[in-house]
Amino acid sequence: MDNYSIRARVTGVLLEEKSILLVKHNQEVGANRFWSLPGGKVERGETLDYAMKREMVEETGLDVEIEKLLYVCDKPEEQVSRVHFLFLLKRIGGTVTLPSNIFDENKITDIRFVPLEELESLNFSSVFINLASNNFPDSGQYKGHKSNIGL
Repeated sequence: MDNYSIRARVTGVLLEEKSILLVKHNQEVGANRFWSLPGGKVERGETLDYAMKREMVEETGLDVEIEKLLYVCDKPEEQVSRVHFLFLLKRIGGTVTLPSNIFDENKITDIRFVPLEELESLNFSSVFINLASNNFPDSGQYKGHKSNIGL
C-alpha cells in the first residue's frame, strides 16, 4: 500500500416509525458505543450502491434501496485515510436477522430499531441526534471531518 491510499466506507440510515436501525457489536465502535449504524468498507470493484446493499443484507438481513445521499465526510487520521458516504435507505424486503459473523472480527450481537429519543442513552452524540431528529438538514453535502456529523 502506498502513502496515497484511501478507503471508501458506506453507512446506512434506515428510519421506520421514528426509529433508526442499529447494530450492536461485541466491541466498542467508537466514543464508548457498542451500537452503530450498519455499513462497512467498499470492496474492490463495487459501486457505492452495491456495497451499501451488500452490507445491509450481510449485517441485518434486509434488502434496501438508497433513497438519497445524506453526507460525505472523511477521517484522514485513520491508518488508511477513509471517505465515508452516509445514505438514507428504504427497506424493500427481507427480515431482520443476525448475521453469521463468520468473517467478522467485531461480531454483531444484536439488531434493533431504536427510537430517536433513545440514541443519547446509547452514547450517540448530540450532533448526530440533532441531524436525525431534524430530517438530516443540508443533506447531499460534503461535511468535512466525520465528527461534523457526530459519528
